[in-house]
Amino acid sequence: HVQLVESGGGLVQVGGPLTLSCVASGDTIGRYCMGWFRQIPDREREGVATISPDGGDTWYAVTVKGRFTISRDNAKNTLYLEMNSLKVEDTTMYYCAACTYCSGGACMSPSYWGQGTQVTVS
Repeated sequence: HVQLVESGGGLVQVGGPLTLSCVASGDTIGRYCMGWFRQIPDREREGVATISPDGGDTWYAVTVKGRFTISRDNAKNTLYLEMNSLKVEDTTMYYCAACTYCSGGACMSPSYWGQGTQVTVS
């Protein structure tokens, strides 16, 4: 069983940077494809980025490609999301997830979720 705890959210100005972290415990994230999601009002959570277990493959939603970078440090059991050139429309809750597997970049059947961290861009 994996526990995931996100941190790093907060208030940032338009155009600014912010880096989110997701620390895992209970199991090694090196076994999992990992993903970042964000909550879209009145919709399901939107996949933002995914990264393969060894970090060699990444995928990004069109809305964040070129601005966000997903990375991982398996030795530290930590997942990161570096966000740059933030826009007002990036404001929402962000969640990390451990995916059963990833296919075509999509995080399939997320097994574990963090509690989320709020990002507000103004």
